Amino acid sequence: MVGIQHPKWQHENRTSVTVCALTIGDFGILSAKLHGRSMDKILMCDPHEGCNKLWMLGLQRPGQRCKGQRGIGNGDYLIVFQAGVGGAVGDPLTIPRDGTTTPCMLEHNFDQEIDRRNTGSLKWEKYVGTEVLPMWVADMDFASPPAVIDALQKRVAHSVFGYSRPHASLVEVTIAYLKRVHGVDVDPSWIVWLPGCVPALSMACGATGEPGASVMTNSPVYPPFLHVHRDSGRQLINVPLACDAETNSGYTFDFDAMEAAITPDTRVFLLCNPHNPVGRVFNDAELEALIEFCNRHDLMLCSDEIHCDLVFDDAPSPHRTAIGFPESIRDRTITLLAASKTYNVAGLACAYAVIPNPTLRRKFIAAGGKLIPEISPLSFHATEASYRDGELWRQQLMAYLKANRDALATFVAGQLAPIKMAQMEATYLAWLDVRGLGLENPGGHFESHGVGLSNGADFGAPGFLRLNFGCTRKTLEEAMARMIRAVEAIR
Repeated sequence: MVGIQHPKWQHENRTSVTVCALTIGDFGILSAKLHGRSMDKILMCDPHEGCNKLWMLGLQRPGQRCKGQRGIGNGDYLIVFQAGVGGAVGDPLTIPRDGTTTPCMLEHNFDQEIDRRNTGSLKWEKYVGTEVLPMWVADMDFASPPAVIDALQKRVAHSVFGYSRPHASLVEVTIAYLKRVHGVDVDPSWIVWLPGCVPALSMACGATGEPGASVMTNSPVYPPFLHVHRDSGRQLINVPLACDAETNSGYTFDFDAMEAAITPDTRVFLLCNPHNPVGRVFNDAELEALIEFCNRHDLMLCSDEIHCDLVFDDAPSPHRTAIGFPESIRDRTITLLAASKTYNVAGLACAYAVIPNPTLRRKFIAAGGKLIPEISPLSFHATEASYRDGELWRQQLMAYLKANRDALATFVAGQLAPIKMAQMEATYLAWLDVRGLGLENPGGHFESHGVGLSNGADFGAPGFLRLNFGCTRKTLEEAMARMIRAVEAIR
């Protein structure tokens, strides 16, 4: 510990109320709250220089960018002052120098409205020239974490963008993330870097068996699950999930139906966990039963876990990655992950597969042929920054999404009967049963009232809609108001 005196602090009668290690990048957006305290003045010091250099960042307001002689750097210490709080005037400020500070990040402004029109956004350009709110494709309307933006800016400043391979620190950070968050040890050789999870699903189908063999999955499910088998000449066995139709909840595997549908030439099971679109996080009992099913029928299991960091803290079960499945099936697993959904960097196109079995890994890579493009160096750096410095931002994101989810669930239950919303344990994608409205084209009906939703028929479930609540509360509230009008129009 070291005591530092500074005349500026003495003159303005300000004493420290918080000291913490920063985990955000340069020029992070600052808010006027830190751990629930209102801020007055902020200073920053660099622990690598013994905290002898200090920078006044000035009075902050919500949404303002940092103004000072330098930006905030990863690992720096933040010193927050509040007038009239703490010790006496002239007391030395005590700054830890032994790494014992608590990691913190200033509150991110998820209410910030960012105009995405005329940026080439797939989500927003679908309804260009209209007043329809796009609530469909799974990307969020929030700015990515400041650390990601900072990492991209630094890589762009390098100014050379040649062909790239995953650099050493990216691999190290990814392996550390898998250990820290999922509790699994991964050898670097197990990782196959990819431009996305959709091509990986296709490659998984082609990695085992022969053309004409079958692939099994469960609908409703993310639409590519229902189509990727065609890329390698496979056949699809689609067994609907079981659920409580009265409440649109309790989605789970229908093992009796799966046993009845499986054929001797079935080679692959495609799993989505956490599940898109029903929002389930499958529990240990369900996953153990699935493992037993796959073992009994000698199936290769491909688990798409792209939403694994979007599990709500009130979910009945934590996410369990297939990487940690028992030895009995480990050599027949392909696990797909990415930072893209959680940290809102899907457009940068970077994912990875974890495949412990070297023979299966070689077949998986071969199944991609020459169709898999190079991955941008920016994508690698965004993934590294997400996993290294994005956790506290992610926690704030989940709190905001949870509030959106709860507001939407309360609204649907109270004002949108007979629509029923599935209980969302994960993701920012609400699954709505609108069959009670008796609409032939429910997606078109809601579009005509200004809300663009994903059509359930694309997921293998006509009569359902998927709503993306990864948006500001203001946008969600406007969408809910329009949905009331859409429902009232047919009552």
